[in-house]
Amino acid sequence: MSTKLYVGGVPYTSSNDDLKNHFAQAGAVVSAQIIIDKMTNRSKGFGFVEMESEEGANKAIAMFHGQDFMGRSLTVNIARPMVAREERPRRSF
Repeated sequence: MSTKLYVGGVPYTSSNDDLKNHFAQAGAVVSAQIIIDKMTNRSKGFGFVEMESEEGANKAIAMFHGQDFMGRSLTVNIARPMVAREERPRRSF
């Protein structure tokens, strides 16, 4: 079963392939996706890497968390599920 990792501190100039190739040193990578801002079409500086196995994910965390990647220090940990935003009451003006 694959394991998804959150990766913070991703350099703004890096590509999905750069991230995928870097994490491939720890094991088989299913996917690597840098999150892009919809308004500016630029990297938000974080992304997600899906490792093929839990062992590969744990190895990637041990290898890359706090380490330099293209001039920036990475934060790597297991991705948590996105929490749904609670509905806010509408404000009247």
